[in-house]
Amino acid sequence: MPNPNRGACGFQSSEFEQEYERPSKSEAKRQSLEVQKLGEELVNEARDRVKRVPMPEDVRDAILMCQTITNHEGRRRQMQFVGKKMRTLDEEEIAVIQRTIDSWKGMSKADTAALHALERRREKLLADDKALTVLSTEYPELDVQHLRTLIRNARKEQAENKPPKAYREIFQILKDLNKKGKAAKADGDDEELDLEPADDESNDE
Repeated sequence: MPNPNRGACGFQSSEFEQEYERPSKSEAKRQSLEVQKLGEELVNEARDRVKRVPMPEDVRDAILMCQTITNHEGRRRQMQFVGKKMRTLDEEEIAVIQRTIDSWKGMSKADTAALHALERRREKLLADDKALTVLSTEYPELDVQHLRTLIRNARKEQAENKPPKAYREIFQILKDLNKKGKAAKADGDDEELDLEPADDESNDE
């Protein structure tokens, strides 16, 4: 005979439903890996882009810091920290970041190639003093002394893990040169602007 008091002893069946709605361990792990991968994508993006992504400041700072670390082990540890920070975000914050990254992927290949060319040119300027000579030859209007100071400061920023102020300013200068080159081409310049330095650099004497 059914017990008439069943269900009235302090427990309701609905109390157990939430337990079953929780993600399984494998599902939680999958979600954690997806969020961590999202963090890795941000680390691999341009710093100027990352700064425009809506996210908590501490998460952004962790990502920007990771971008400045060149030591393999140090970068690996910082990447783990980025993953930890990413896992503190709520679903809406993660969704906003995902939508932003998806919008970047909609960029044209030409835009992406131009962005990467600027980044590679900046890295060359930091790695090789000759790169500045090449750049000044291509763009006589360039303020060489100012850029040389920025390059020196950017190297110091990286060495001391300081905020990349000069590093960003170098990118902006290259970006402005890119815009001027496009404007010149629109005015009838037949030459294609190319901020990607030639591999042989044979004109650098």
